[in-house]
Formats: sequence, structure tokens, C-alpha cells
Amino acid sequence: MRCPVAPPHEIRDPVHGAIPVDGSELQIIDHPVVQRLRGICQLGFAHLAFPGATHTRFLHSLGAMHLAGLAFDAVFRDAPFSSPARRDSLRRCLRMAALCHDLGHPPFSHAVEFAMPEVAELDLPASVIGAGQRRASHEDYTLLLLLRSDLARVMREAFDFGPEQVACLISPAMAAPDAYFDEGGCDLRPVLSQLISSELDVDRLDYLLRDSIFTGAQYGRTDTPWLISHLSRQVDADDRVCLALDGRALFAFDDFMVARFHMFVMVYFHQKSVAYEEMLRRCLEGAGQQRRLPAGVEAYAGTDDAWLWDWLRRHDDPWARRIVRYDPYKVALEVHGTPEDAALTQRVDLLRREGIDAIPRAEVGVMQRPPKAGAPSIYLVDQPRGGSRQVQRLLDATRVFRRQELSATISRIYVAPDDLARARALLHGSWKARELAFGTRSSP
Repeated sequence: MRCPVAPPHEIRDPVHGAIPVDGSELQIIDHPVVQRLRGICQLGFAHLAFPGATHTRFLHSLGAMHLAGLAFDAVFRDAPFSSPARRDSLRRCLRMAALCHDLGHPPFSHAVEFAMPEVAELDLPASVIGAGQRRASHEDYTLLLLLRSDLARVMREAFDFGPEQVACLISPAMAAPDAYFDEGGCDLRPVLSQLISSELDVDRLDYLLRDSIFTGAQYGRTDTPWLISHLSRQVDADDRVCLALDGRALFAFDDFMVARFHMFVMVYFHQKSVAYEEMLRRCLEGAGQQRRLPAGVEAYAGTDDAWLWDWLRRHDDPWARRIVRYDPYKVALEVHGTPEDAALTQRVDLLRREGIDAIPRAEVGVMQRPPKAGAPSIYLVDQPRGGSRQVQRLLDATRVFRRQELSATISRIYVAPDDLARARALLHGSWKARELAFGTRSSP
């Protein structure tokens, strides 16, 4: 039975201000599966490099939910829905998808995804698991918590849609259980899904701005209100309703793409965060399967940063002791360039021959990844004054890719602090020898 709609509430957010929610939405927000996100830092170990970056996945999810409502209003500002109730239902479904899109993140966010079990161990629909073997992702766990936990029951009682419809907007692998997204002879699932996951989704629109504010970095300060206010929709050649952007916001989109690229290179790939991630990997991989994250719904719902930190404090492992004592490996070498230029194999071998434990790590930041086959495009709709209406793919229209480097590789070698001086001397000496042999000028 659907619960009556209660008077609206407000949640204070340091980024977006007052976020309005109603009683039905509050039931989902207050559920323990969603509240779990309060205990997971948005940026994993980044607060060790940026002390202000202690914001959580919960706060980000609220922000994404808020932006989803604003984006829906912009995209469908002139849409003739069959009834106000129908419009309200689809808007709420989108907001719930944005709120729940990160439910499955493990402790320390992306830093622990390598410790997830095989996806076949999760109680998920066959269409999600697929035919081949693969490790589960946080998106898989999101669907697990959404579909198999008590949250599913609460959602069915609170709304006229269920967790299956919400899951359809989060994962393209989810088979639609009914015709819920059909409206006026059109399937609205493509455009609503793009607002949750695409090159211009509410997830990125929130986290870039939020991460920029909490880290103190300036790179992610994009014009989010302008981008959202210029969203619209476009029917493509396959009769799918797709996301579109007004041509007047093209430069704001360019800035958005560059900002995301710079946040990855300067913040998300910070050397200290990466050092802790690598130490945690060595710690958790030391005992094989016994250090995998749980596959069961209830057990996984009990994991968060404090859960893992408590385990690290109690575990007698040299890597665990380094982490809890804030004693990370240090950067002996950092190289920027293409993957070929930044190859670390020979340098790591040199250090290991001298008895120095060396951890290599390469990060590749890209401006834009190729779209998945069959995925709907985002369109740019441009109608200059006195001209005719023009429609093209947004990624074909953006100027960014015609004047910016498409990717950047940052490769590093980490060593124990006690070995740092000797490692740098060895690496410097190897580079000097190369200069003498080949007449090149390089720098470690």
C-alpha cells in the first residue's frame, strides 16, 4: 500500500543549499542501507592529502538526487504528460535512482573494489551477471542492495514504482519488468538513464563541484546551474528519447569536460592517495579469498570505512600497521607522458635487484572514453538567431577534443621511506648513464 505524501522536509547541503524531500523519499533516505553511505568517504584516502575531503557518499547521493529533480524539470519543461501524477511518478523514480546509484560502494570507495568476489556469487538477475566470468563491481552491489535488501520492500510501499524500475535507470543490463517508462508512445528510459550515467549525468555534475569544494582544489568549479538549465531532449534515428543540450551551453560543457580531466590528474590520482591504495591492496591480497568482501546482502550492508579500519587495527600485518600508523610508501620516481614513455619495468627491476621493494603504479586520465556500443548519444541542439535548427552529437560538436590532449599518463614508483634516498640515487644514476650512452637529456 502506498503511503500518503507527507509535508516536505529540507536537508541542508553545503553545496546546493536546502534540498527539499517529501515523506516518501525520506523513508528511503532514512533506511539503513542508504544511511550506510554516511560511513564511506567519497574520495577514499584522499583526505590524507586534502584534509577537508572527509565528505561522504551519503552527502554526494543527496546532491545527485537534488540535481536529478532539477534536470528532470529542465528536460521535460514542455512535455505533455498524460497526467500530473504520471509526471510526478517518473520524477520521483529518477530522484530515487540518483539517490541509490552509489549504494554498493565498498569501504574507502573505489580503493577496495579489487577485493570484491566473482559476480556469480551475488544474488543478481542473470542479465546482470552475464555469461563470462568477471569480478563484481560496486554497480553490481548497488543492484544487490537495491533488489535484495529490505530497502526493496520499503520502496514498493512508498511509491507506485519499485526497485526494479529504479534499477533500470542505474544499470543498462537490467531487463525492464514492464512498460513503466512508456509515456505518450515514447520510451523515456534512455533519457532518464542518461541523467544517471552518461557524459553529462547528475553524478558527475555533483561530484566534480563537491569534490572541488571539499578538497580546496579549483579545477572542478563548473557552471552546473547553467548546464542543467539548458538540458532538453531529442528523438534519435532509432526513435529513442535522448538527452540533449542547448547550443548556448556548449562552452560550459567544454569547461565541464576539462575540469573533470584536471580533477582526475591533480586530485583523484594524488600520489599519497595512490600509495595508501597500493598498501591496502597488498594487505588484503596477502591471504587470498579470506580477505574478499562478503557476497551476502546483510553482511555487505554492514561494511563501511570504520569496519575496515577496525580490521586493519586488529590485524597483525606489516601493511596494515603502515596504514593505521600513517606511514606510507614514498614516490621515488614520477614520469608523465604516454604509456610507452612512462614504462616503469626496467626501473622497477633495477631497484629490486638492489634489494629495494618497489611498487609501480600508472594512472591514465582521459578526456572522454569511447561510448559503449549501442548506447544512446547526447545531442547538441543549436538554433542561432535567424538560422535553422541544427542537431548533432554533442561529442562531435565540442571544441575540447580539437585543441586538447586526449589523455595523460602519470607513472610512479613507490618505495619504503627508509629506501627513498638510495632509490632516488640509483634511478638518477641510471638516467645519467643513459644520457652518456645515447646523448639524451632526461630527468627522473
